[in-house]
Amino acid sequence: MLEKTAKKTDIRSLDLLQLQQLLMAMKQPAFRAKQIYQWLWEKSATSFDEMSNLSKDLRKSLDENFSINAVQVNNSQFSNDHTIKNTFRLADGNIVEGVLIPLEDRMTACVSSQVGCSLTCKFCATGYMDRKRNLNADEIYDQVVLIDKQAKQNYNNPLTNIVYMGMGEPLLNYANVMKSIERITAPDGLNMSYKRITVSTAGIAKMIKKLGDDGAKFNLALSLHAADDKKRNEIMPINEANTLKALADALKYYFAKTKNPVTYEYIVFNHFNDEISDAMDLAKFCKHIPCKVNLIEYNPISFADFTNAEGDKIDAFSNYLKSQGINTNIRRSRGKDIDAACGQLAVKEEAQA
Repeated sequence: MLEKTAKKTDIRSLDLLQLQQLLMAMKQPAFRAKQIYQWLWEKSATSFDEMSNLSKDLRKSLDENFSINAVQVNNSQFSNDHTIKNTFRLADGNIVEGVLIPLEDRMTACVSSQVGCSLTCKFCATGYMDRKRNLNADEIYDQVVLIDKQAKQNYNNPLTNIVYMGMGEPLLNYANVMKSIERITAPDGLNMSYKRITVSTAGIAKMIKKLGDDGAKFNLALSLHAADDKKRNEIMPINEANTLKALADALKYYFAKTKNPVTYEYIVFNHFNDEISDAMDLAKFCKHIPCKVNLIEYNPISFADFTNAEGDKIDAFSNYLKSQGINTNIRRSRGKDIDAACGQLAVKEEAQA
């Protein structure tokens, strides 16, 4: 079914064949569809007027029948560490977030997949918002395009990496996330490598298995944050229906199908999951499939009482995992001087609206 906005069809909801069929119904030659498709995806056109190799009459007809629901930068915050946090305004007025994280060796875009979130993770600002809707594939794609422009304008370098770690749970918007990745990686899209894309999930076991069945080529990260069911239930209610055993089984299935190792994301919270006994639990979980661990410093939010673990605790945690032969990195918190925690800026702007 075609998606409609103000009685116009969202033209980017159409695949090339559907676009060809509609243009032929408009008495246009089929090759016009490929030209339009190129403007939409390779050149990231946001209006039909930009499509200079089409006649004025055709551009007018397209504008009368179709919409390009382009995402726009609503607000940007610039951190002292060069991180840029954005809110993006969607065509329907909803707000989502995206972040540019510049490092010496890469430029990473963090993008959202839903407006709000339904998972209610206790440490996440987005978890305190209602989930309003899923993002369409083109809305995810637009975030990447806009953040790539920021990278070039501010740091004279293009994006090298994309992480689906913004607002929402990507695997609960499976079809649109997969289509956005197809467009981002396609030669007639942004032509980025699958290996530069990471999708992060809070842990939806049946959808992890579906990734395996679909032969996912991108990287998968699991936001674990505790390797003990009791603790994980406390901070991530999704664990009650997707226990660590269920996740382990799903990950084994996924690895058997794809041969892709998985990254475990683990925020180290002060006096909650920062002891060596917690590291031992995590090390056991790591034995299921080839993996690496990112230990993440927490960016506190006003809605929750969690704080970041002490530096020596994080170092000891990391050293234990390394002693067990586990590839471990410590990811330092970015954008501490701005609203960089996921959902933080969007919540603020929603409250002010």
